[in-house]
Amino acid sequence: MHRRTLRSGPRLAGMASLGGWAYRSAPTVWKICKKDLRRRVAPSPSCPNPKAWPDHGLYAAWVGHSTVLLKIDGYTVITDPVFSTRVGPHLGIGTVGLKRLVAPALPLGELPRIDLVLLSHAHFDHFDLATLRRLESRGTRVVTAPHTSDLLRVNRYGDVRELAWGERAALGPFDVRAFEVNHWGARVRRDTWRGYNGYILAAGRYRVLFGGDTAMTGAFRTLRSTRRFDLAIMPVGAYNPWVHCHCTPEQAWKMANDAGAEFFLPVHHQTFALSREPYHEPIERLCDAAGNSPDRVALRRIGEQFQLSHRS
Repeated sequence: MHRRTLRSGPRLAGMASLGGWAYRSAPTVWKICKKDLRRRVAPSPSCPNPKAWPDHGLYAAWVGHSTVLLKIDGYTVITDPVFSTRVGPHLGIGTVGLKRLVAPALPLGELPRIDLVLLSHAHFDHFDLATLRRLESRGTRVVTAPHTSDLLRVNRYGDVRELAWGERAALGPFDVRAFEVNHWGARVRRDTWRGYNGYILAAGRYRVLFGGDTAMTGAFRTLRSTRRFDLAIMPVGAYNPWVHCHCTPEQAWKMANDAGAEFFLPVHHQTFALSREPYHEPIERLCDAAGNSPDRVALRRIGEQFQLSHRS
């Protein structure tokens, strides 16, 4: 969508014009939005309890969509935090966009203090300004893709870093490196200069891979080393018909294996109706792809939690 300045008199006309353009461009999305007006958001099937997580080991909870809460040896990370009921542009009268199918597994107010926010790219379902404003704190650091920090109120965080592919940053106990994925970064129609990342997150004994949003790519093979990833957070949904920009579950499983991941945490499904595949199909296909290694699929439903604390 084009950015527009809405002023007094022409305000409603401008909004109507914007809405008309959007409707002609994406009628299916607008019909879904209209249908969603009276639909209730289902509660999360499970609720994690991060207050019970000790300050040693690796813990993860799937909050919904691509939002994962991590605790690594006492330090907290959240990926692509989205807690809003709808995702999309805010037009003054409200947010116009897709409505959640399932509520976040934790209310935003019940999150622990967040040490690090990882933002993969500026799409509305990954970079939710309402949520990010609630997370503003001088004790919170943010890593984001190139040319996206302008969307944030950067002076309200302790530190905001943009990382290009191959760049890294040391932030407290975390070493973060950005890598190339197969996606795109524009938030609206023409800001195609915005970047998009996957991340390697290392903290002490643990390494986590966050794939962000990606279609199939050989880039994950280049991440493999003698040190395995303890956990790979990978997208598995929204591939039908968008397989050119979103990987299938089988492709996500292969990419995580290419990188050398021990456990696999599937995200980007069960939360928003972004595509045509049936609701449970992504996780069912992923479990089939796992074959004789079902225990490597760390979580299957929103709200479930995972722990890995046996490393010395």
